[in-house]
Amino acid sequence: MKITSFIDSKFKSHAGRYIFQCFLATLSIFFVLFFIDLLTHKVTIASLGATAFIVFTRPKYYSSMPRRLFGGYVVGASVGYSCYLLSQITFFENLIQNPQTFLIFWGAVAVGLSIFIMVVTDTEHPPCAGFALGMVIGEWDEVTILYIFAALLFMFILKKTFYPLLIDLI
Repeated sequence: MKITSFIDSKFKSHAGRYIFQCFLATLSIFFVLFFIDLLTHKVTIASLGATAFIVFTRPKYYSSMPRRLFGGYVVGASVGYSCYLLSQITFFENLIQNPQTFLIFWGAVAVGLSIFIMVVTDTEHPPCAGFALGMVIGEWDEVTILYIFAALLFMFILKKTFYPLLIDLI
């Protein structure tokens, strides 16, 4: 098997754009990671890596459009927060004796419910299901949530600024 069979056929004619768009993704994530406490918020911010992939490798793709990008995170945050609050009610905890199973249950509900609401409201952005899960099983605070939306805005501004230069790499 030739090494060229592992390389995207568009790469040769668009190598500069591949490098540039991956640089934009790197830059956006650098700023996210630079300003947030990685040790305590790693689960909730991990979805931003997947978002950067979608936004900068598929800038013209359905899931990287503003309605899906911001709407998906609103859904993920709302559902994740709701499931987190429900997981704190001790009445429910008594129904499931094992604390780990309890978190697994609410994490699964957060993923399923966020997917359902995103597809019903036409705000599909796949990383947001992971964001909802992270809000249930990970550590976060209100500042982290605001920061995530600021990071989304930064990614969107980068994409919008360089949109004429961007192509779908996939």
